[in-house]
Amino acid sequence: MAGLDTTKLLAARYRAAADRPYLASALYALTVVESERVPTMGVDRYWRCYVSPAFVDRTPVAELAGVWVHEVAHLLRDHHGRAGRLPAADQRDRLRVNVAQDCEINDDLLADGLALPPGRVEPRLFGLADGQLFEAYLPGLPAFPEIHDCGPGAHGQPVEWEAGGKGGPTRIGPAEADALRRRTAEEMRAHTRARGTLPGGWKRWADEVLEPAVDWRQMLAGAVREAAAWAAGAVDYTYRRPSRRGAALRGVVLPGLRRPLPRVAVVIDTSGSMGEEELGSALAEVTGVLREVGVRGNRVTVLACDADVRAVSRVAATEQITLDGGGGTDMRAGITAALAGPERPGVVIVLTDGCTPWPQEPVSCRVIAALIGPSAPPPPAWVETVRVPA
Repeated sequence: MAGLDTTKLLAARYRAAADRPYLASALYALTVVESERVPTMGVDRYWRCYVSPAFVDRTPVAELAGVWVHEVAHLLRDHHGRAGRLPAADQRDRLRVNVAQDCEINDDLLADGLALPPGRVEPRLFGLADGQLFEAYLPGLPAFPEIHDCGPGAHGQPVEWEAGGKGGPTRIGPAEADALRRRTAEEMRAHTRARGTLPGGWKRWADEVLEPAVDWRQMLAGAVREAAAWAAGAVDYTYRRPSRRGAALRGVVLPGLRRPLPRVAVVIDTSGSMGEEELGSALAEVTGVLREVGVRGNRVTVLACDADVRAVSRVAATEQITLDGGGGTDMRAGITAALAGPERPGVVIVLTDGCTPWPQEPVSCRVIAALIGPSAPPPPAWVETVRVPA
């Protein structure tokens, strides 16, 4: 690459990887792109690192190593993905978003003893505390008309010096990026076990990658909504609402199409191993979502089941549900009874601790299992699963 001191640039990357080997895989995944248009260094979402030859010439190797770590941190922390979930007004203020992201990164880098070029951004410059995520820093920052731009790999907005997404320099896709993040998090955890030292922000990030905190309520609500929408997708003909096309045919009445609400069966594991508090929480979530999508009253059948079906009821509120049982566990009986009813459900939701046999073959409707407890055994692959922590 003419004009770019490649030896110096790559020596700085080698130094960064040697001093912090847990970042080596991510650092060497970056593709270098020489650019006269980028002010210093920046990244895009495809893990391409754009480098100004003039910046490399005037920056010492130790500081270049720090910039390498800074830029790869934007990608490891998925800053562009997180920026895409900000309100639209914040997304448009890309430089302010970039400063907030730099605050999230640089406090860890400085605490780790990394050298960074003059003019670096850190939380204390704005009277903010260290150790926060950029989303927390953003409201406390002023507008920035001119400041270093780390590129679309940070703030997620297009810039004039970015290469095209297709063709051109090597690019890394989302699946490869996720694999790199997980591998780096595993290397960080191994480093912590061996040496016991890692900046707080990196440790928190690695823990979140390896043990993501998932809101089971959102997952369960999403699964129930999606299944209800799927079951309601079936249409049928009805003469109660004649087709508007019939107006063109004198003397002929054409049936219209209707989209019926689905019927839902909730099978509740009432065996002795089930905790009432967890059952109540999960059942409240299910009935709340069903009410939101318009499925209520006599369209919801609740079956209490241990080794056999103990009670079947149609309910409008959770207070009407009777949970009889306390013996063994066999959710097959509950699913079979739900499907054998006079009005076949489009969705069956099973609330259970998972210690049960399941039907060997997929049944003729959507089945969602809310598995209660961290050690609940998984159901067959054809059952949609949401884990509810005890």
